[in-house]
Amino acid sequence: MDVHKELDTRGLNCPLPILKAKKALADMSSGQILKVVATDPGSMRDFQAFARQTGNELLDQQTQDAEFIHFLRRR
Repeated sequence: MDVHKELDTRGLNCPLPILKAKKALADMSSGQILKVVATDPGSMRDFQAFARQTGNELLDQQTQDAEFIHFLRRR
């Protein structure tokens, strides 16, 4: 996957990973991909809801050790 921007939100709890992702997406062009790395387990469902509400596409979610990785395509 061709990632255009990566965001490290390790150690931050809801709603900070979402707020930082929203800000990062605002600076990106339509179709670009944002990778967000989080440690908050709630981020899995938070990013699903965020994508539904904003129209950005949630491409994939992965769990690696204690990290949760989200890939979003800017609408």
